[in-house]
Amino acid sequence: MAKTRAVTMITLSLGLGVAAAWMAGNWVRQANATTDVAMETVVAAEIAVPFGTKVAERHLKTLTMPAEFVPPGSFSTIEEVVDRVTVQPIVAGEILMRERFAASDDGSTLAALVGEKMRAVTVRVDDVIGVAGFLLPGNRVDVLAARRESGQRATAETILRDVKVLAVDQTAASEKNEPVIVRAVTIEVNPHQAELLVKAKEEGSIQLTLRNPLDDEVFVEAPPKPAPAPVVAAPVRVAAPAPPRPRSVTVIRGTDVSQAREQS
Repeated sequence: MAKTRAVTMITLSLGLGVAAAWMAGNWVRQANATTDVAMETVVAAEIAVPFGTKVAERHLKTLTMPAEFVPPGSFSTIEEVVDRVTVQPIVAGEILMRERFAASDDGSTLAALVGEKMRAVTVRVDDVIGVAGFLLPGNRVDVLAARRESGQRATAETILRDVKVLAVDQTAASEKNEPVIVRAVTIEVNPHQAELLVKAKEEGSIQLTLRNPLDDEVFVEAPPKPAPAPVVAAPVRVAAPAPPRPRSVTVIRGTDVSQAREQS
């Protein structure tokens, strides 16, 4: 009786073990089937890349992720990113997007940072005009122009608003946050703004003012005032000259006095 019970228990245990193994194997196969998704390679930043930097291989790494999570506009190979210039700061680990870069081609790094239909203009500054050395590439500034009118009266006005700083001195990257006294600042303006800036420099002095990066004030320039209409002088009527008065001659003959008109 005891032997029969033992054989029954052993047989039952083996059966349960085989069933458990089969169920576990089936679960693993189903799990593998559900995780069999398409994977793609994307390029990310290995280290932080400052604004205005030409990208090298040491800045980059590749990541593998499910294709459904790959953002549109990303890069799939490192070779696509090398030698491009950053137009915005890149943080370490960030998936790189095409709109954050400009192609350098064969020109300088600064030329690649200038936007379409825009111009780069350099202005000479000192520790005051340059905001005590706190200007860095990527900052936004306003430009004030000051001049002296007749009578030695000084006037000032903001001629440019929310313009981008492309470079300070000969540096287009913002790797440092400490103030540095510079001698020149290059800003991005359109052709009309460039004319205003050069004119203001010739007429007086300019001052840069640093903007808060969160300040999204939209300023609409007032249209130029129309030129005053020319003043047309009223016609002056010239009076006709008066006819000459006939001259007379007095003739005295003894006691007789007579008048005789001169024949014209």
